[in-house]
Amino acid sequence: MINQRLFDHYGIDTNKDLKIKEICPRPFDTLLIDKQGSCYACECQAWLPQSVGNLQIKELQDIMDSTTRQLLQSSVTDGTYRYCNEKRCPHLKHGMGWNEGRRFQLRLAIDDSCNLRCPSCRKELIHHKEGNAYSRGIKLADSINSWLSSNDSPVQVHIGSDGDPFASYVYRYFMENTPQSKDISYSILTNGLMFKEFHPRIPHVIDNLTQLGVSIDGASKDTYEKLRLGGKWTKILENLQCIKDVKSKKGFEFVLHFVVQKQNYHEMEMIIELAHKYQADRLWINKIEDWQVMDNWSTQDIFNEHHPEHGKFIQHFEKIKSLLDHKIKGLIVEAPQLYKAQQ
Repeated sequence: MINQRLFDHYGIDTNKDLKIKEICPRPFDTLLIDKQGSCYACECQAWLPQSVGNLQIKELQDIMDSTTRQLLQSSVTDGTYRYCNEKRCPHLKHGMGWNEGRRFQLRLAIDDSCNLRCPSCRKELIHHKEGNAYSRGIKLADSINSWLSSNDSPVQVHIGSDGDPFASYVYRYFMENTPQSKDISYSILTNGLMFKEFHPRIPHVIDNLTQLGVSIDGASKDTYEKLRLGGKWTKILENLQCIKDVKSKKGFEFVLHFVVQKQNYHEMEMIIELAHKYQADRLWINKIEDWQVMDNWSTQDIFNEHHPEHGKFIQHFEKIKSLLDHKIKGLIVEAPQLYKAQQ
């Protein structure tokens, strides 16, 4: 039932007792599905790595009712959190809040296709439009849509935990065929480059969209095109304007994501200005993580106090620190991970 090797790989002590009184809702209200069909009772495999079932083998409802999922839930209700990765989960690590009372969260990571190849994410372009990965993704999409069609309780579907929803043929297929229901709402995380082109094809998704997140990582042409390989600055600005216009009609929350790294830490003030310009509701400024993709990680880790540019990063962060966690002209800027970078 429990794969101990998984927990050993992530350095998780399954005999620990964190003695936490609060109950994290994620093992109860969240299910993440990856591109192999493996399902997880959390929003990130690295936070709770035990699979609770595979959608290629079992029906989605059977997976939700599985004894493994119930076991993971019990490890939260008893306060031990023994299967959770307190070193990686930001809710345990930084106290970011639990968000109780949400509708059920179905998070899709069933296709890693993208129209970009960002250096921090992948070494080559990944784009499945045929072959095994594509066929498997379509079957997973059908299984998920089948469950959504039969489900009669509110559910939030998050699209884009791995690739780009508008560049992916699998996600396009899913969004074009997902059932129309007032009980289904959506959130999308995208690089934003194809929103203007594709959003008219999925009106029922856009009509029920609660949040649109755009990961941008650059506030100038040179920085953006260096970190978003394959992206064009003029095109992202055109799409940000389109998002601003559609948001004014549909009312979804518009969130910008900016991952701080060596090449862009000097643009933290600029990204706040950009967020104001395109009327984002929220801006998340987060630190880059080592996803074992970059060969020269130590040279990129400006959060390490021994990095030669760490002091300059701190200077730039101090300039925006007073703007954090306050609503200014309709925008909230948050950077919980960066507070820890100074400690």
